[in-house]
Amino acid sequence: MNAPTNISAQTQNRKADHIRICLEEDVQCDQITNGLERYRFTHSCLPELNPNDIDISTTFLGKHLGAPLLISSMTGGTEQAAIINQRLAEVAQHYKIAMGVGSQRVAVEKPQVADTFAVRKYAPDVLLFANLGAVQLNYKYGLDECLRVVDILEADALILHINPLQECIQPKGDTNFRGLLDKISKLCSKMPVPVIAKEVGNGISAAIAEKLIAAGVAAIDVAGAGGTSWAKVESERAENPLQRRLGRTFADWGLPTAECITTIRAIAPDVPLIASGGLRHGLDVAAAIALGADIAGLAMPFLQAAATSETAVAELAEVLIAEITTVLFCTGNATLYQLKHSGSLQRIE
Repeated sequence: MNAPTNISAQTQNRKADHIRICLEEDVQCDQITNGLERYRFTHSCLPELNPNDIDISTTFLGKHLGAPLLISSMTGGTEQAAIINQRLAEVAQHYKIAMGVGSQRVAVEKPQVADTFAVRKYAPDVLLFANLGAVQLNYKYGLDECLRVVDILEADALILHINPLQECIQPKGDTNFRGLLDKISKLCSKMPVPVIAKEVGNGISAAIAEKLIAAGVAAIDVAGAGGTSWAKVESERAENPLQRRLGRTFADWGLPTAECITTIRAIAPDVPLIASGGLRHGLDVAAAIALGADIAGLAMPFLQAAATSETAVAELAEVLIAEITTVLFCTGNATLYQLKHSGSLQRIE
């Protein structure tokens, strides 16, 4: 009888641990990078543009965005998370950028914390993504639970995050991934909103992206390696030496973000594509767009800012927008479409 309460308490504690560890510990990848340092924009000293000519707005999943930015999925389920999500949502609304929330499993298990995710009242016009772990489809979750988390957020789409490495290292992780693709396919056919497949920092290969797209997934968030290592995060929560060792061994496991973008684009030129994983500034965002992504997601920079104040989040958004705009200006491109097709980004041999 007490099992659901115990599970929800564990999930809630995990949420609090994740925020604390990400803010206080060194959990960035040690050696692997996002891969974008292998590319360089060709500078145009004569851009023939007035900065007022530049337009970095775009459309994603049918919704207008003021900039090609996503506040990537991070948190929810605790009092601190509620404050963070409110600050992020209010800034997302002001700048008309997309936002995802952290896994809403805790809100399914413990409905009284659903309000920590319910940010639509702060962001009435924003592209919002609900979020559940795909593996939960093998642990008695189904259409009803997915509809519930979408309803909590009044979301425009549902992210299914796919995290086998994290689950392997996480204390009491859910590691049964058998037959998951078929369940994802059945869910996609029944959901009233688009389903987005997202990794959590180890990347999605072209081969897996092809299978996910065939299964009915509407968009891919590559979430490549090079940023926060969830293996390292979970090693900080380890309950025994084995888990701690696993987290450290696999700290740099995964596919670099740049590689994920280029290989997926090669086999799926039209799929809506989100670049995330180790992006830290607007230059990274612009490079990811030039490689073929449609929008770019950042998590750690927004988490650090939101833990400080709403003003800090707004200042970060301003900086990112200024950096993206500067890239377009200094490459002689007035729009993101032009940037993508300009050939301005070159691989450094």
